[in-house]
Amino acid sequence: MRKWIDIPPVWLLAFLCVAYWQARNHPVGLSFGPVWADLLGGLFVGGGLLLAALALIELRRNRTSFMPHDEAAQLVTGGVFKLSRNPIYVGDVMILLGIILYLDAVLSLALVPIFVWVVEKRFIEKEEVRLQRKFVARYVRYSQQTRRWL
Repeated sequence: MRKWIDIPPVWLLAFLCVAYWQARNHPVGLSFGPVWADLLGGLFVGGGLLLAALALIELRRNRTSFMPHDEAAQLVTGGVFKLSRNPIYVGDVMILLGIILYLDAVLSLALVPIFVWVVEKRFIEKEEVRLQRKFVARYVRYSQQTRRWL
């Protein structure tokens, strides 16, 4: 059961709830301006969703799991995985940033690096150990050629 609760979308939702709460209860009078916040927020959310969708399609095409606790059947290095070793997590960060901008939750910008840290510690580092153990030299080459984030 814990395996299904401790997944990045649940963490993303929790961070989004904090940002929403901050925007509604503690707006502090700071603002990005409605036009810029809405435009940038929409671009980040749309870009994040697109990036995550492209990554999921690539994982599916290679017949490997997208669940962070599962063992990977293949080392996927094509498509958006050429840009980042973790395009779904990059998409999650973009979605968080976009919603924070859209909500005009200026104080919640501090949540972005915290979310990155949580994702790295809870998921990425463990995934990388499993990938390196299973794909050895191929993974080392891939990790030297492709950045963890961007």
